[in-house]
Amino acid sequence: MLIERIYDEDLAQASYFIGCQAKGEALVVDPRRDIAVYRDLAAANGMKIVAVTETHIHADFLSGTRELAAATGATAYVSGEGGADWQYGFEAERLNDNDEIALGNITVKALHTPGHTPEHLSFLITDGAFADKPGYLLSGDFVFSGDLGRPDLLDEAAGGVDTRFEGAKQLFASLRDKFLTLPDHVQVHPGHGAGSACGKALGAIPSSTVGYERLYAWWGPYLAANDEQGFIDELLDGQPDAHAYFARMKRENREGPAVMGERAPLAELDNDDVAKDLAADKAIFVDTRPNAQVHEGTVTGSVNIPAGKSTASFGAWVVNPETDEAPLVLLAPDQAAAMEMWDHLVRVGIDKVAGYVTGFEGLPISVPRLIQPEELEGFDAAMVLDVRNKTEHAAGHIPGSYQLSGGRVMWHLDELPAEGTIVSYCQSGVRNSVAASALRRAGYDVVELDGSYAAWAARQQASETVPAN
Repeated sequence: MLIERIYDEDLAQASYFIGCQAKGEALVVDPRRDIAVYRDLAAANGMKIVAVTETHIHADFLSGTRELAAATGATAYVSGEGGADWQYGFEAERLNDNDEIALGNITVKALHTPGHTPEHLSFLITDGAFADKPGYLLSGDFVFSGDLGRPDLLDEAAGGVDTRFEGAKQLFASLRDKFLTLPDHVQVHPGHGAGSACGKALGAIPSSTVGYERLYAWWGPYLAANDEQGFIDELLDGQPDAHAYFARMKRENREGPAVMGERAPLAELDNDDVAKDLAADKAIFVDTRPNAQVHEGTVTGSVNIPAGKSTASFGAWVVNPETDEAPLVLLAPDQAAAMEMWDHLVRVGIDKVAGYVTGFEGLPISVPRLIQPEELEGFDAAMVLDVRNKTEHAAGHIPGSYQLSGGRVMWHLDELPAEGTIVSYCQSGVRNSVAASALRRAGYDVVELDGSYAAWAARQQASETVPAN
């Protein structure tokens, strides 16, 4: 048996390629929409992808289940659990509790493990060529290394009302009745790692075991004592802000993401044509550089989506494909870099990209306004905006600042002053540059705090340690 973990650092998301070497068949679990990595794995191992499935209706990324099934002819499987309100809206085979997928010598059994979502499945895998008992669990967003999937996302992203309490009860029951009934040696392969907003304290270790989690995870003592209420209280306390785009992901994943098919390579665009499109509001310019370079000058009205680790999530913070009709123009050194950027964007459903440019010649340029920490006290700001998570704000913030996380700010413009200057900050400046650029494009007067909270806090500390004369 072959198990390959395909990890997206951008979204801290793991998909899995399960293959039977004897029969040359493979199953992919929780695929992303840029599917080349799975087809390449299949080709490298002489396998055919015959099945594709997912653990649940995802909120943080757009599923590639339909995309991969359409490209390979594989059978698509989705959960049939969760009740009438949580059924998928597209054609696929339904899996219910204890249903199995046969993959040569491998048996993949679906376990209904609700809590994170009502329809959530985990997949228990038996390698029949080696053992007659299961040895692996693909736990999706049920059990992470050291943590559990949060049960409040339906409230935060799907319009639910107090569903978190029922979800927390379901998680407790799923742990008690499903997870902890498995042998301690069973390897646990979760759907996310550290940095994901699908839990509050995910570990960076890529896998665990049932026994290790039983002994050392924070929830173990609550289950051992059958303390459901203590478990619920601990689980719900301190969950991070849910990004606003999660609502769109939930809806699109439930209805069925659009199948893109083969995407033609992005073309390098003529700067003069781009300038005309920008002037006519027929394009959205994306500055993909780090914030320090953006602060030296950028295309007027552009959004800053830095290339690299968080491209997809930052992109979904500031571009809403349901309302932003204009295509994106990417700043990229070459076609390969532009295509890689596009791959990240389609993972969150941002498909409409016109092409790329390699420089700013002929384009309108402006320099984002900055303010130094020592200037803040005397600055006439209509609002000092903290775009960090609420947990970061609670741990320490600039006095009088208003917290609205970067992943939510563009969906809550009614909370911002209609007039006057907004001073914005995050922890170091990266998230702030993304959010501030989107606010400027929306017409707000925004000044970024140079160095953000880290610089302000360092100055405060320095002033407190200066000895009095």
